[in-house]
Amino acid sequence: MLRENIAYFLLRGGLAFCFIYAAVAAWLEPSSWIGWFPPFIQNLAPQDVLLTGWGIVEIILGIWILSGKKILIPTLLGALAMFGLVASSFSSLDILFRDVTIGLVLLSLAISSYRK
Repeated sequence: MLRENIAYFLLRGGLAFCFIYAAVAAWLEPSSWIGWFPPFIQNLAPQDVLLTGWGIVEIILGIWILSGKKILIPTLLGALAMFGLVASSFSSLDILFRDVTIGLVLLSLAISSYRK
């Protein structure tokens, strides 16, 4: 049981790191990250508003996933975000292939937590 708990924590920690890192990196180097928003979203709000708002969402998801509380919700939202990113930037799959993996891991964690 201890090994399972450690493995479960490491899984959540790795996923949380992905979201928190992306948020912080986007705040520190916005020009490297704004291009991942589809043009129709970039037209909705100024760059700093988009990056700040999305960064807050990512940090909330990361902390929520790390906490393990009601894990179904943040993992489904995270998977949706990953698949949305890949779908909106499919021509960059050589870079985004990792996001497919992250999305599938999130989906797997969501499925395994369903009805617990």
